[in-house]
Amino acid sequence: MALRLLKVPTLATAVFASSGFYLYNRRLDFNDLSLIRFGRAAATTAVISYDYLTAFNNVEYGTKEYWALKSKVHQRSAERLRDLCCANRGTFIKVGQHLGALDYLLPQEYTSTLKVLHSRAPQSSMDEIEQVIREDLGKELPPFRPLLCLCCLCLPHHQSHLTHYHLMLSGYTLTYHYFAVTDLLQITPSTQDGVYMCTPTSTLLSELFAFFDETPQGAASLAQVHKAVLHDGKTVAVKVQHPKVQRQSSKDILVMEVLLRGVHWLFPDFAFMWLVEEAKKNMPLELNFLNEGHNSEMISKKLSHLTFLKVPMIHWDLSTKRVLIMEFADGGQVNDREYMKEHGINVNEISENLGKMYSEMIFIHGFVHCDPHPGNVLVRKCQKSKKAEIILLDHGLYQVLQPDFRINYCQLWQALINQDMSGVERYSRKLGAGDLYPLFACVLTARSWTAVNSGISYVPVTRSEDVEIQTNAALYLPQINDLLNRVPRQMLLLLKTNDLLRGIETTLQTRASSSSFINMSRCCIRALARHKRSKIQSRRRRLQISLTESFNLWRLSIYELFLWLKSSLLGLGFSTMLAFLQ
Repeated sequence: MALRLLKVPTLATAVFASSGFYLYNRRLDFNDLSLIRFGRAAATTAVISYDYLTAFNNVEYGTKEYWALKSKVHQRSAERLRDLCCANRGTFIKVGQHLGALDYLLPQEYTSTLKVLHSRAPQSSMDEIEQVIREDLGKELPPFRPLLCLCCLCLPHHQSHLTHYHLMLSGYTLTYHYFAVTDLLQITPSTQDGVYMCTPTSTLLSELFAFFDETPQGAASLAQVHKAVLHDGKTVAVKVQHPKVQRQSSKDILVMEVLLRGVHWLFPDFAFMWLVEEAKKNMPLELNFLNEGHNSEMISKKLSHLTFLKVPMIHWDLSTKRVLIMEFADGGQVNDREYMKEHGINVNEISENLGKMYSEMIFIHGFVHCDPHPGNVLVRKCQKSKKAEIILLDHGLYQVLQPDFRINYCQLWQALINQDMSGVERYSRKLGAGDLYPLFACVLTARSWTAVNSGISYVPVTRSEDVEIQTNAALYLPQINDLLNRVPRQMLLLLKTNDLLRGIETTLQTRASSSSFINMSRCCIRALARHKRSKIQSRRRRLQISLTESFNLWRLSIYELFLWLKSSLLGLGFSTMLAFLQ
């Protein structure tokens, strides 16, 4: 009996030791365990919910003390949410970035805090990057680790020829290999004769690239990008998916769904299930880099007439679902005014071209790049033409607009620009807003209802109006959530895109410029004329539509010329006055 009892701890020790050895060899990160990730998310959700439930018990609603306390609760809750996203990474960071763009919906404390997630994305190690490349490109090569090499010949470490080495692999086996020393090994002589510490350069990367920069150019929520040179001398960008994202994404979305349902039960006004539905639909598309490659080729073809636009070319022979190799293109971020000033790039020209590009995507083609945050939109001066270029990156997330939706959306924007309030109501209702059409117009334009009534193309944006919108976002949260659950799913990504573009324009100080409305109007006129022609067989009627289109575009060009002359004359008059005063 005693012998049997003695066997129990012995067996337990053996199981524990073997489990530990297995986990060590697998290099298991406990952050990757679903239980840990769920527990962290559940704990954060519980703490935030408890804070909102109890923080205002002893404070009278509507007082200065109440609003000050509410701002503090928003801030600390936003910081907790940000820390959760950084800890769980992957899908959590992606959703957090989306929330950070919802200026029309979330309090300022949340949007400003979550915006930093664009620069807080995690990096994968080189071992992980090589593993993904090895798995996806079908290379059956062993992983490389630093090796202790015992040299048969006592040679100087700078010599370069084939040399016979005894290699001890991970302390287990002694084998013999031939190496070209300078090609495959970085050799550091030790203090003992004939003993060298060697770090091998990966044969896998050597086969694919003449050069591979191990320091990433940038890291995002789902992938990171490295600069490399192919053997034919072409410089490329190598986008590699973080190895664990694919496996974790569906579980993470399920965790978010469960927790959001719980929060909605506690706070009925908190209805963010549309966010989970969008993540379910879009995440598989963003995780397939072949889809991204096809999107980039399609948008490059559709917008080929825009000479200022640069879309990197894809190297299909080296691309897979998790590895995308494309032409390398560098530049400054589109919101970097200092970079533009340093390189002689006109900020107004960039803003106008960005608006022109997106107006074509939305109104003409109905094929919209939906992730235009500054890291995905670069600017540079072309070496040949000396003209400013916009480089569009990260084509994983696109929205295809249905024809009827796109035409109604065109009509709505035309009504908003032309101060046609009956048209605003009519087309807002057609897009599903119902009686909430005034709120819909405000959310879409990020303008107050007063500005919408007065004409968004005539009334400049003011700081007080922005503060009013931020304040109303908190007050009308239930109505905004109701609205977002009513409108077609296509609208949600468009709203996100509008917010990101508006953020860029705000940084560039070109928001609500007349040129942006003129470009939108021009694209709307073309899109509506094309739609009408497609519905009519009569040549005479089609010619009539084309003539009306040409006349409206000509009238718009005359108005644009008038605005340019007006601003030029004002500028000239102001300069003359300054010269006279001096």
